[in-house]
Amino acid sequence: MPKNKFQDIIFTLIMATIMVYGMVVYNVALNTGGVNGKTFLLAIYELPIMVPIAFILEFFIVGKLARILAFKVVTPNDRPAFITYAISICICCIMCPVMSLIATFLFKKPSFGTWIETWGLNFPMAIMYQLFYCGPLVRLIFKLIFRDNKNKEA
Repeated sequence: MPKNKFQDIIFTLIMATIMVYGMVVYNVALNTGGVNGKTFLLAIYELPIMVPIAFILEFFIVGKLARILAFKVVTPNDRPAFITYAISICICCIMCPVMSLIATFLFKKPSFGTWIETWGLNFPMAIMYQLFYCGPLVRLIFKLIFRDNKNKEA
């Protein structure tokens, strides 16, 4: 999708923001026992901390590592959707334990057990949210922002 470094930064920034917000809403709901209007507001307070962390991890480390891992399963000749899904799954497999560890240290009583519990609760949600909601939404937003000139003329 991104064709240059600038587009890659914008794509990663949008993805990190929407993915982190969704996961923080989920974790606030777990911690408070449910979802209500206040859940969405409480989640906003963690964004200034967690979005930059997620962006830096994804942009400089995880994105590259995820591509290497994904291309051990898929090839450049595979359908683009399969490549996208493989990379997204690899990113979740790396980001979820790392972000769960960071959140455990920042927002919970840190312990190995707390980290494993947080990771275990977050992983299924992260995969489903990424594959079915966040990923498609971010790709749509990105396509709307960076339309090709060919598409504008048609």
